[in-house]
Amino acid sequence: MHNPAFRPSRPLWAGITALAVLLAGCSSGNSDATTDGAHQRQTGFVGEQTDDAEPVAGGSLTFGSYSLPTVLDPARTQATGSTGGTEMAAVYDTLVRHDFESGTFVPQLAESLESDDSLETYTVTLRPGTRFSDGNVLDAHAVKWSIERFVAAKADASQTWANIVDRIDTPDERTVVFSLKRPWGDFPVLLGTGAGMIVGAGSEKDGTFSPVGAGPFAVTKFAPREELLLSARSDYVGGKPALDTVRFVPTAGAQAQYESMRSGQLDMTFILRDERVIEQALDEGYSGFLSLTGQNGIGVINSRPGRPGADVRVRQAIAYGVDPEAINQRANAGLGTASSELVPEGSRWYSGAEGIRFDPDRARQLLDAAKADGFDGHISYLTTHDPSQQATALTVQASLQSIGFEVTVDYATDTTDLVRKVYRDHDFDLTRGGAPIAEEAPFLNLYGSMGSDSRNNATGFADPEMDRLLLAVQTAPTDDDKRDAIGDVQRYANETVPYVLWGPASSLIAWEPAVHGVERTVTDIMLFDTAWKSGT
Repeated sequence: MHNPAFRPSRPLWAGITALAVLLAGCSSGNSDATTDGAHQRQTGFVGEQTDDAEPVAGGSLTFGSYSLPTVLDPARTQATGSTGGTEMAAVYDTLVRHDFESGTFVPQLAESLESDDSLETYTVTLRPGTRFSDGNVLDAHAVKWSIERFVAAKADASQTWANIVDRIDTPDERTVVFSLKRPWGDFPVLLGTGAGMIVGAGSEKDGTFSPVGAGPFAVTKFAPREELLLSARSDYVGGKPALDTVRFVPTAGAQAQYESMRSGQLDMTFILRDERVIEQALDEGYSGFLSLTGQNGIGVINSRPGRPGADVRVRQAIAYGVDPEAINQRANAGLGTASSELVPEGSRWYSGAEGIRFDPDRARQLLDAAKADGFDGHISYLTTHDPSQQATALTVQASLQSIGFEVTVDYATDTTDLVRKVYRDHDFDLTRGGAPIAEEAPFLNLYGSMGSDSRNNATGFADPEMDRLLLAVQTAPTDDDKRDAIGDVQRYANETVPYVLWGPASSLIAWEPAVHGVERTVTDIMLFDTAWKSGT
């Protein structure tokens, strides 16, 4: 048994573009950078990172969430940085985390992670003395119980887990052995996201869910849509955090987030897809972590029965009928990059396979054919009142109406409401979204967004041939094979249009100069066990 340092295929060095496809985006892995009007941007930490100073104990950190979760349960809330992953990681921690600088998975809550040479068996050793916030011991049986609960809930990446893991064994109190159905070198990514957030059995003792985790903080107050207040645990296995409290609050769009940072109301915030605001924050010199993510701007089409998108010709007409550059100009002031590729040029996983090119004449032909078979031409677009999102909505509306669609724009109350309508209720025709294919494991969100049985597939798209192509991505033995397999997925997606690609985009987790010691892991989840504030 050995520890392969868990480089998903090769290191992710700090100058490399980081997340890849979908909800937060698509990443690169060489010296990939995106040139916008003012910056040669690269994924990685930005601004002054003076974390060699002596940590100061005390103080509170206020974080402006992109979408404050309504439930602090990794079995019910998607564990990404933009959808509640950071909040839940503060309560539950993760068994492992991805270290950006080295490009490897390293122990976080666990003491060690090892695999055999075949990459079919992974062994987690737990740290002695690890306890949940209710005082109970976190042992191997607790890990198995929590993961089996996660899989049984059929949410987030549970289907990926069920498809790849054959069994979980607990030979002793501190050892958990995961036996896979086939080799997968990227398996540790699952232990760094929802499945690796270990929920204590005490969370369900009264018949209703109450967060019980082994992370660095415990819940003091949780008022969904208002506030989540966490207090440091003195018995955290990694030692009491320096911060006394962490407070998460909802936000009302990127510009409001930026202004709240400037006014001192927020210490940190998650800014997603608004290139103008990100540009402002970078020019202002804020520290943080910048992700350049392909497929961070996608048109999510509901293809379930009874929806317009159930007809592939309607999906194709939308794909051909909207110019990604028009969205870039209207929503991003031309600061972003227009692209219709799953993985944009410059990414580590870019194969040269092209996406669909803007062709309004072709779009009209497809739409006319659908209308000839009874489609009435009407489609609704779901958005929020965020200026960048509204600009995208109006651009898409104008583009589609120019080729013969009738488009109405409907508004969600806020981002949390939009996420609920799209991922839980499936009450939409078309919206803007994303789903980051992490550089660390490109299969995970490619499958998550297109797999027929994926719990994160918001579109309802289901196609056996696409499932076969996605499996080829997972089982590809080399980087070159994986790159080619992703190219095959791209070519088939051009025909079937699971969703529409409008280009990569950026996310910036920004923080004030007084904030230090924050760690970033998979899908831009931020960890606060070593965070501290100067001047407290």
